[in-house]
Amino acid sequence: MGCFGFLKASMIFFNGIIFLAGAAILGVGIWVKVDSGSILSFLGKIDNAPPELGQVLNIGYLLIALGALLVVIGFLGCCGVIKESRCMLLLFFIIILLIFIAEVAGAIVILVFRPLADELFAKVGMAAVKSIKSDYGKNPDVTGLWDTTMASLKCCGFYNASDFVDSPYYTSHNKTVPPQCCRSTGTPCNQTVANSGMLVNGCFPTIKGLIDGNTVVIVGVALGIAALEICAMVVSMSLYCRIKSTRA
Repeated sequence: MGCFGFLKASMIFFNGIIFLAGAAILGVGIWVKVDSGSILSFLGKIDNAPPELGQVLNIGYLLIALGALLVVIGFLGCCGVIKESRCMLLLFFIIILLIFIAEVAGAIVILVFRPLADELFAKVGMAAVKSIKSDYGKNPDVTGLWDTTMASLKCCGFYNASDFVDSPYYTSHNKTVPPQCCRSTGTPCNQTVANSGMLVNGCFPTIKGLIDGNTVVIVGVALGIAALEICAMVVSMSLYCRIKSTRA
């Protein structure tokens, strides 16, 4: 009985935290999408605020989806234990199991099809460069997305600054590349794109370098999350079976 009570208290505590965190994230996501005018007005009052800061509104949908998922998981976990509802505990187990299976499947796909990664990245790169050349400087959404990415990662284009050649921005700014591509100036580079001394690395090489340099950390975090998910499934099934036996 003591072990049963400990498992119940643990489930309530951890799922309560998950529920509150999910509710907070969901609330922020809804606020970002519903009250976008006030947010833009607030951001506009910040001194020296970069224009790409307004792109924060684009993460609203991601926050809503993530928050809703956490709320559902936390609700099922807490209520399933408090009410000793086998149905809720089973749903909790199924959701965690599906997330775990998706993560394992993703890891297997990455390992098995790693030789095809270069080909996949090449196709993604072609699409990204095509988007830059056709829309950067003309489409506000594409321009803002790339400006935010380049400013955050301190990178330039997908591969390098040559991605911007013949883009609407390039042709309308006297054949210069965006200021994010310049190492030591806040204005568009007047030098040619071949002058690598004045240009930063592309975003793809930058991201690849970050991943390669933090492989151990990424693997450790992934294993930690997987361990927590396994523990959650074991505890939920233990309670599920215990509730069944006590009611039998």
